[in-house]
Amino acid sequence: MTQLKYIVTALLLLLAGSTAARSRSISMEELRDKIAGAWIGQMVGNIYGLPFENKFVGEPGSEADFPYGYSKNLAKLAQYDGAFSDDDTDIEYLYLTLMEKYGSEPTYAQMREGWMYHIRDRVWLANRAALGLMHYGFTPPFTGSAQYNPHWYQIDPQLINEIWAYTAPGMTAYAAAKSEWAARITSDGWATSPTVHYGAMYAEAFFCRDVRKLVETALKYLPAGDRYAATVREVLALYDAHPSSWQTARAELARKYYHEEEAMTKTIWNANLNGAMGILALLYGGGDLQRTMDIGCAAGFDCDNQTATIGGLLGVMYGAKAIPDALSKPLKGWTKPFNDRYINITRYDMPDASIDDMIDRTVAQAVALACSKGGRIVKTAKGERLSVDTRARFVAPLEFCVGPQPRIEAGTPVDHSFACVTNANCDWQLAKGTLPEGLAFSNGRLSGTAARPGKYPVTLSLSNGTQRIEKEFTLVVRGRNIAPQADSVLANVRNVNKEHLYNCWITFGHPMYADHVGVINDGVRYGAGSVFYTLAAEACIPKVDYLGYEFAAPRKIGMVALDMGCMEEFGGWFSSIAVQYRDGQGHWHEVSGCSVSPGLPASDEVFIQPHFVEYLFEFEPVETTAVRIIADTKVQPHWNKATKNTSAFLSVTELSVYEAE
Repeated sequence: MTQLKYIVTALLLLLAGSTAARSRSISMEELRDKIAGAWIGQMVGNIYGLPFENKFVGEPGSEADFPYGYSKNLAKLAQYDGAFSDDDTDIEYLYLTLMEKYGSEPTYAQMREGWMYHIRDRVWLANRAALGLMHYGFTPPFTGSAQYNPHWYQIDPQLINEIWAYTAPGMTAYAAAKSEWAARITSDGWATSPTVHYGAMYAEAFFCRDVRKLVETALKYLPAGDRYAATVREVLALYDAHPSSWQTARAELARKYYHEEEAMTKTIWNANLNGAMGILALLYGGGDLQRTMDIGCAAGFDCDNQTATIGGLLGVMYGAKAIPDALSKPLKGWTKPFNDRYINITRYDMPDASIDDMIDRTVAQAVALACSKGGRIVKTAKGERLSVDTRARFVAPLEFCVGPQPRIEAGTPVDHSFACVTNANCDWQLAKGTLPEGLAFSNGRLSGTAARPGKYPVTLSLSNGTQRIEKEFTLVVRGRNIAPQADSVLANVRNVNKEHLYNCWITFGHPMYADHVGVINDGVRYGAGSVFYTLAAEACIPKVDYLGYEFAAPRKIGMVALDMGCMEEFGGWFSSIAVQYRDGQGHWHEVSGCSVSPGLPASDEVFIQPHFVEYLFEFEPVETTAVRIIADTKVQPHWNKATKNTSAFLSVTELSVYEAE
């Protein structure tokens, strides 16, 4: 009997432990305080860090100047009599409204809709590139793909996605997966990993107050061999080796992940670098918000984003009540954090808000999500508690994610996937229509060799086992690309003025830029040396640029494809564009019946233009020895002094010319 009693006791303990592992509970009062900490902590970190953004690169800031305080932003806080929006909090504010509109798991298509309507300026790098691709017609995750978003490796997703985790308290696996899903709106590869790691920490921080444990626990949600996971482990090792000198650790991280970073991804906004600096500040800050903020700023690079993210994380760990008044109520007369005012100065048609109201709305979303994933509200003698199911998992909504259309040339093998990371394992079928002769469709992949040019409407279907959806596509089979056979390249600018370019405000790794116009018919559409800028002398004036080809004998041409390169903040686009051919007397004429697919944007603002996309010009076939595109280049005003004297230019990676039958 005694032995049986021990066995039963052991089984009961095992079952109790299993139940505890499956669920966690938190009082509604504490839940609200921690979600308040997430919002207010992010506002503190963002506004605290802004004056130091990109300031400390070569060397860190001086600890002798701690505490930094709000610096010049104290006046801005007074101007708005509250907190003001910035990209560290305003897109999360947008995401809150999208959750309220569509539910806790909006689709990528719904996210695109929200971005395009509310975001019209004041985003940069990967966020801005994603927005341009949305205007082109892409949906995520193609908007974050490394193949189309040349800023895929930048910091952007770390600073806009924390809300997916603090609406999933204690549901750490769910928060990690949903954070990755959201990160892919703007980013790819290892650049999504810091978002996953911080997302896991945010969800776990509702039940953990040990910074070191939090960092290590969240690493479990990153894949084996992940670059960022290895970097975080290096930060932990540096902290153990130099526990009293964050400067020593910072120097080693800056050397390895900035100064010695591979040239194509070497920027001060690199996701791996900046994610590591946030972990450094967390460890050396020791849980003290003020010191963590100061180290976060002094560590440098894109520091306002780190301080916002880690400020919100500490806010979740300790609650809003633990945030010092000097940081949350820095102005005389304020009785609530930031005077309970969040003033929107950055997002179109987003109202100012009461911070208390933002917190309550977020709590409502967290409760709704938890209850939809197996959690529940439990009434106790001490009040209500939210019980969450830690086994909850995020499954991306079923949808056709829209990316590039297949580039199909008659007589040339094609291998194109319509699938992406979120629907690759679904059941793909050809529901309607006939494929071009020579092509086959299987598991979302189109492959084979098309026999002849033409247009083929088809309907594809997609199923996850419980739901099936359909979408129409038109497959365009082109003739032969004869650009590589041209006898000469026609261009008004044949060599980019690189000296001037490198003095401007450029955001890409230097290997991206080609020296000579010859790259526009080499078949390489992305990567090192693929992009040609028609950038000439220092003269900020509109100019006409042209690019084309000359052939020794007449060719019958009916289609031209223009692959745009990467856009800078100050240019790369055009105000108008046309296709021209040369007649027998040497005169240039515009082609007749020209249509463009997809349609050209209604606005010529460089801000919303996409990187690395194709525009297909179809027209009545002409027989000619020369064809070109000609454009009025767009002059885009810019704040940088050197850039103000830059000539307008086109950014092109490939120009293809197709024979007509």
